[in-house]
Amino acid sequence: MLLHLGIAIATSSLAFAEGGEISGSVKDHSSNQGIQWALITVKDVTTGKVAATGVTDASGNYSVAVPAMGNYSLEASKHGYGYGQTMAPDLIEISDTIPSQTVDLMLGGQEWLQYNPDDPESAMSWETGGGKSYLIPALEIPAFLVLLNGYNRLIGYPDLEENGIKVYDTDLSTFGNHIAHGPWGVDTDAFNINQFAHPYQGSMYQGFARSAGLNYWESLIYTNVGSFLWETGGETTNPSINDQFASGIGGSFFGEALFRMAGLMLEGDGGKPGFWQEVGATMISPSTGINRLAFGNRFKPIFPSHNPATFSRVRLGASLKSDENDKSVSSPKVRTEATADFTMAYGLPGKPGYSYTRPFDYFHFEFTTLGNKDNPFDDVMIRGLLLGTDYKAGDSYRGIWGLYGGYDYISPHIFRVSSTSLALGTTYQWWLSRMVALQGSALGGVGYAAAGNVSQVGERDYHYGVAPQGLVGLRLIFGDRAMLDLTGRAYYLTGHGGDDPEGREAIERLSTGFTVRVYGRHALGLQYSGSVRDAQYPDRADSHQSIGTVSLVYTFLGKARFGAVEWRGADYL
Repeated sequence: MLLHLGIAIATSSLAFAEGGEISGSVKDHSSNQGIQWALITVKDVTTGKVAATGVTDASGNYSVAVPAMGNYSLEASKHGYGYGQTMAPDLIEISDTIPSQTVDLMLGGQEWLQYNPDDPESAMSWETGGGKSYLIPALEIPAFLVLLNGYNRLIGYPDLEENGIKVYDTDLSTFGNHIAHGPWGVDTDAFNINQFAHPYQGSMYQGFARSAGLNYWESLIYTNVGSFLWETGGETTNPSINDQFASGIGGSFFGEALFRMAGLMLEGDGGKPGFWQEVGATMISPSTGINRLAFGNRFKPIFPSHNPATFSRVRLGASLKSDENDKSVSSPKVRTEATADFTMAYGLPGKPGYSYTRPFDYFHFEFTTLGNKDNPFDDVMIRGLLLGTDYKAGDSYRGIWGLYGGYDYISPHIFRVSSTSLALGTTYQWWLSRMVALQGSALGGVGYAAAGNVSQVGERDYHYGVAPQGLVGLRLIFGDRAMLDLTGRAYYLTGHGGDDPEGREAIERLSTGFTVRVYGRHALGLQYSGSVRDAQYPDRADSHQSIGTVSLVYTFLGKARFGAVEWRGADYL
């Protein structure tokens, strides 16, 4: 990343016996807002050794004492911005007559590859939109669908049939018949295919469009068109309303979160991404990696994150599960499993200078996998701010509110629920005391959901319908030492919009845990999650199911430890 560096040098009358002081600010080149937690490094020009270090405060200001008189150079660096430094002849002099200096640095600005409007093959510009391509993803998405259909036809599911016709033996007449006649309905595919594989397929469409320079809303159109093309031309079965929701809308939410996380991986500490950064980003968002590899410098500029406040963790542990399948079961089943999960909160409120002008400038992502080949994915849960803004109350409270998009996939062994939703809500942080912070979210909305048990009844073991739903999440943070977290979710699946209009399901899920940091970014935790399902359908007995899981986990925290965002001035610290 090429960096614009602005330096203003002034003197003060403050006298020092031997050394001196260098102070100033570090600001974002694009927004002119202060950059918190930028690392300041002062080097002695003569010896090349580090003479002093410091960190900027919540407003981007710093003050570093140097031990002796001499000539110094100054560097500032920050994740996602790269670094800026003073260069000759702008060396910083500390002497008897100049005991202090003020140096202001600007980080960020232009990408490490620049867009040239006279060269259509040059790198695009994320800031202006110059050089983006509408054509390339419009060709890539159909090509991807053709390859996927060919794989399923020849290798994956060559003998899969429905009504005596092979599902993937499509031709041009398939598309024409589905366009002209439909009929659109609700299909009978397996739960994990419809509710996980299809949204992930949609995330590929989103990634192709986003990595070609299109903004979120443009990419959302491409993702829905991609889903429509698959429904009408990718399979011989009738096109599915449920798949259009899951792939076109849920896939856009899934894909945007993956695209943003891949962008953070590529940003690293600034500058040109290395080999392993490229590999990691491709694993997170494969379509982004494909475009970066296939088109050279054209799509290599990194999406600007604007340095969000984040919280992330990876947990590994062992779980003890207990489940009850209907009230008639006298003794619940108990099993043990290995578990691993990843959580990221991106764009937490309260970061000075950070704004919410783009969809998913705030999002929350969770993924849990189990040591169980029959049910490897326990959950994938995503919520992101689509339209909204920030707000504040007093000196200790900061928040965001607006319209959120959500995709949930929850499959705890004996029953499951998945939903693509829109909700109104808020995410906030409240400093309860000098060291204790409460972060949380509260959302209420409606989704198109699927829910059911794992015992086959009829053609499909789950049901679709419009589902009012809500979420309350809390994280109580005790400095950098411990954290208590709790999240509750509720779904009420109606029969409207599905094929069983008289059915009803109510599902609640509660997750809570306590984590203690032991050393550095290493922590230990005790977690509990419980889920309950009550279902009523006219053609079978009422059902009540529940499952509880207790886990002992090792936790590796992100750089922000427990993720409390600091915006208060020196009077509070």
